[in-house]
Amino acid sequence: MTGRERDRDTQGRARQARPRDALGRPLPYGAEGVEPVPEDPLPPAETLTVARGLVEAGRPFAAHEVLEARWKAGPDTERDLWQGLAQLCVAITHAARGNQVGADRLFDRAAQRLEAFAATGHDAYGLDVGSVAERARRHEGCF
Repeated sequence: MTGRERDRDTQGRARQARPRDALGRPLPYGAEGVEPVPEDPLPPAETLTVARGLVEAGRPFAAHEVLEARWKAGPDTERDLWQGLAQLCVAITHAARGNQVGADRLFDRAAQRLEAFAATGHDAYGLDVGSVAERARRHEGCF
């Protein structure tokens, strides 16, 4: 690698120490960014609560990170739920950054995953997944 080596935690896993703005864009080292979100997965219901709060606070990229941690730690039967919600948050991020083409693509991918999960009939921790998928199909925000 040239320049600065990748940030790592005490176990040697890659971790982002560089500050970020509210939409997840990296800022220069030493700049003041938004508070980082936990990288460890939260329990499912807490994941939804935290992710919703982050989206409402204008931090959809951080919400994506919270959802991604849950998707990677969760059972395969819930993969479409968490990945779909994470993609929805990235779509919102792209739209906020002015990348409408990227946003549209991710809204569609999110809707497909959420529809696939809804078709299984599995519990979604109180979330109306069908309604969220419908909003994603209309390229609208949150859950």
